Amino acid sequence: MFIVNVEGAIHRDGKWLLILRSEKEEHAGGQLSLVGGKCDIEGVSSDILERTLQREIFEEVGCEVTGIRYVNSASFVTDSGVHVIDIVFLCQHHSGEPYAKSVDEVDKVVWLTTPQILELPEMPSYLMKNISMADKMLKEKDTARL
Repeated sequence: MFIVNVEGAIHRDGKWLLILRSEKEEHAGGQLSLVGGKCDIEGVSSDILERTLQREIFEEVGCEVTGIRYVNSASFVTDSGVHVIDIVFLCQHHSGEPYAKSVDEVDKVVWLTTPQILELPEMPSYLMKNISMADKMLKEKDTARL
């Protein structure tokens, strides 16, 4: 069995919203990451990934997003041996100024540009990959408008 986790690559004004995960978190505590969380068991349901993403973003950082688009998916195993499927979505910030709303999960919110994220030596490689892919999607969308 897998846990299903969703994350949002939230973009606003040329920057990405990242959180510094609380040290209390079982997985990746004290690291920068995208905002997101686990899907709850709902039985028969539709749009569960998108609704979970919106709920988790609001619960953790107090903002709303729109324009949710699939970026990529991966699997990993936590330090405690839990198998996780992780799905990343590109999102546009819609409303609310993000802050560390869920203090048990989030120590701090930061806005960084793509180059800033890619240049930080302590940045996890999977986060750099997800931001690179989301950034490429944004650029392709902008090019398509021309």
